[in-house]
Amino acid sequence: MPRRLALLLGPFALAALPGCFYLHTRSTLDTDLDKTTLGSKVGESHHQGILWAVAWGDAGTKAAAENGGIKVINHADQEMLMVFFGAYYRYTTIVYGD
Repeated sequence: MPRRLALLLGPFALAALPGCFYLHTRSTLDTDLDKTTLGSKVGESHHQGILWAVAWGDAGTKAAAENGGIKVINHADQEMLMVFFGAYYRYTTIVYGD
C-alpha cells in the first residue's frame, strides 16, 4: 500500500516543486540600481533551445545593443523562460540606453 501511495503522489510532488513545468523570471543585471537611468532606446537578444539537444541565438549584450541601435548601455535585464524541465527554454538579454 505505501508503494502505491508513493506512485500516486509522486507526480503531484514533482509538480509542486517551483519551476518544474513552467518558469518565467525577469531580473536585473545591474548593481547600482539607485542611480539607474534607462535611456530612450531598448534592445533585446535571445538564445533558445529545444529538447536539450538543439540551441540557437545570441543573447549577448552586444547583440541586444545592436538590435536596439544603442551606442551607450545604461541598464540591462535578463529574462528566462523554461518549460518542462528545460525541454524548451529562452534566455533574453534586454538593454536600455541611448
